[in-house]
Amino acid sequence: MTSGKLGYGMAALALFWGWQAQASSDINWQQTLAEARGQTVYFNAWGGSPEINSYLGWAAKELARDYRLTLVQVKVDDIAPSVSQLLAGKQAGKTRGGPVDLLWVNGENFKALKDNGLLGAPFSQELPNMALVDPSLPVDKDFTVAVEGLEAPWGLGQLNFMVDTDQVPEPPRSAKALLAWAKANPGRFSYPKPPQFHGTSFLKQMLLELAPDPSPLYRPATNAAFAQVTAPLWLFLEALHPSLWRQGKAFPASAAETKQLLDDGELAMAISFNPQEALSSVETGSLPPGVKAVAMYKGALTNSHFLAIPFNATARAGAKVVANFLLSPAAHGSQGRA
Repeated sequence: MTSGKLGYGMAALALFWGWQAQASSDINWQQTLAEARGQTVYFNAWGGSPEINSYLGWAAKELARDYRLTLVQVKVDDIAPSVSQLLAGKQAGKTRGGPVDLLWVNGENFKALKDNGLLGAPFSQELPNMALVDPSLPVDKDFTVAVEGLEAPWGLGQLNFMVDTDQVPEPPRSAKALLAWAKANPGRFSYPKPPQFHGTSFLKQMLLELAPDPSPLYRPATNAAFAQVTAPLWLFLEALHPSLWRQGKAFPASAAETKQLLDDGELAMAISFNPQEALSSVETGSLPPGVKAVAMYKGALTNSHFLAIPFNATARAGAKVVANFLLSPAAHGSQGRA
């Protein structure tokens, strides 16, 4: 299903094993840079985080100054509709001039893109800054699906709970402890409604801990094994839901909504996939000062997220330049943090 290892958050984007970038003299890359000048790159990316949106705004200014291209973030709630849009375009024979140049993607959406032939030729090894990526990190597979150069790694995310420690001095750090805390504090916890990414990730985190044997979760799912493998999760949710916000009869629509509910005091904790989000939100005043990031004792759900170029991208060269820049030390430094 995915990884249960401890990892780094979106803000850290910690992919590097070294910081010494080598200037590329490769003639093909120089041609890519020349072709990218003047292009507008439409980047379909989740727009639910003000911090990430601000980061991409910073990146757009850097790219305009250094590479004379325009980066436009197309903010989406979920990348799945973008995948459907590309599939519809392919079925209609639109092989050039597509509306999407770059996608922030992973998991089932990457699998759908790959299975339906919606990605262009492999490109990641053309990027000079791929030489900076730590080869020991899990970036050759995306939720068990081989990447094969069809997407470039952008960073690692780690599921954590943003907890108001003024209200919860001893945060729960296991599924069992979370259930006990929720029962003792009804209405103070919830998670975004799946298939929203953070909500689905919460379910995966719980299942990884609750499964007697988690090894099947690291293999492609099969209908035959699904009921048996997931049974502990359904039992857990049946016990948890009556103690959730609104008694589990309604769920927040997004991680942003759970964060707002935390700030409003309705919830005592909210789910994040960025361990730096709690700190940065406290610093900006969008969360109370007692909020801290908390991970589960047995480890946190961790996955890689990637950048992919569709088969009919209009600005393919520009998309490569953007992906390469987002892998650069400058983009991973303090001025580029989300």
